[in-house]
Amino acid sequence: MGNLKNKKTNILSGVIIAGTIIVILSLAVFLIWYIKGGNDESPRETKDSARQEETVADDSSGAEENIPGEADNEQTEEKPEETLVNPENEPESETEAEAAPVPGPEPEEPSQVDVMMADMTVHEKVCQLFMVYPSAIVGTNPVTSAGDMTKAALEQNPVGGLVYNMTNMQSQEQVRQMADNSQSFVEIPLFIACDEEGGRVGRLMFTVGTTKIGAMLGYKDQGTEKAYENAFTIASDMSRCGLNLNLAPVADVWSNPANTVIGDRAYSDDYEEAAQLVAAAVEGFHEGGVGCTLKHFPGHGDTLEDTHNGLAHVYKTLDELREGEFLPFKAGIEAGADAIMLGHMIVSDVSDMPVIFSHTIVTDILRGELGFDGVVMTDALEMKAIRDNYTSGEASLLCLDTGVDIILCPIDFNDAVTTVEKAVESGRLSEERIDESVRRILQAKINMGLIAESEP
Repeated sequence: MGNLKNKKTNILSGVIIAGTIIVILSLAVFLIWYIKGGNDESPRETKDSARQEETVADDSSGAEENIPGEADNEQTEEKPEETLVNPENEPESETEAEAAPVPGPEPEEPSQVDVMMADMTVHEKVCQLFMVYPSAIVGTNPVTSAGDMTKAALEQNPVGGLVYNMTNMQSQEQVRQMADNSQSFVEIPLFIACDEEGGRVGRLMFTVGTTKIGAMLGYKDQGTEKAYENAFTIASDMSRCGLNLNLAPVADVWSNPANTVIGDRAYSDDYEEAAQLVAAAVEGFHEGGVGCTLKHFPGHGDTLEDTHNGLAHVYKTLDELREGEFLPFKAGIEAGADAIMLGHMIVSDVSDMPVIFSHTIVTDILRGELGFDGVVMTDALEMKAIRDNYTSGEASLLCLDTGVDIILCPIDFNDAVTTVEKAVESGRLSEERIDESVRRILQAKINMGLIAESEP
């Protein structure tokens, strides 16, 4: 009995001791957990997180895994979960990805000409299409100075250019002063021009003592160097007097001895020789400081009539003209001529209308076939070939229909401007058509240095 009691006592003591050990171990585990921070995820949470990451990795179909680094596990503060790629937000197909908007090319900067034209009224654009004698806008004749009347006239009608003849010329200094004053009155610089061919057609050389140059035909055997030299001399004299555009050289070929209106004004009676000499003259004019104008397209050298007195007729076919009359014009274009003047002629193979009213001649052939992108102007509309058959307004409108840029010296400037403006207002003539010519005129003035080229 006593032994049994002692045995029970021993068992109870063992249970107490074991319990005490368990309590002590539990306290030790708790202390260890507490010392480490107590914020680590529980084993269950860690297991669940691992299972979630494994699921995401499987769903990503080969996408780059987002695995926390070891440094993250050593953080003692709880971090927000990193955003994982959600497959549902990815494009469902290549088509959907391609449908995303792609930035287009940046718009081009407007050109200098476009910027200038943006500020121009229709009236200002229309006025740029005309080159006239000073008397046409001032209202008195002759005009030998440019003062308040010229200033008021140019403010009211800012024309594209002025044409000086012998009535405007008294001395080189006077011409220079008149030209400079006129330029000071306008926002868009003027073409200031005259006919200075040499020989029997000259303005400055017969009035104010500039260098006298003989008829071009007389120099043909002296070659391209002489053609260049003559042009350079004429241009230098013109530039010194304030002029910037010569209504020359004559690109007609004197192929018909019976033709007196051209005659010795031509550079040659041979097409190929004339082409070489005209090209050299274009270079000479440019080097001397002025722009130049090839005349009289499509070729006035094989006509009988004088267009100062009536319409002339060209009876050659277009193919014949291409093989002959066109050659000096083509050479002049390649040499960089600034403008081409149309003659008051009828080309029977094309139309029964003067070439200034022929879309085929002006646009299809001169621009399209020969590739001329400069200024196309008429011969003076005051000449009997036009004024006896058309009003200034009618002729101006028909010219613009065909692609002409500048209308030269209409007999009634006011009628011409008013008619063109009314045609634009009514829709008979589009403003876009006017813009085409104004753009070429302004670009020519930039190319010639009349308008300073803006910085890119």
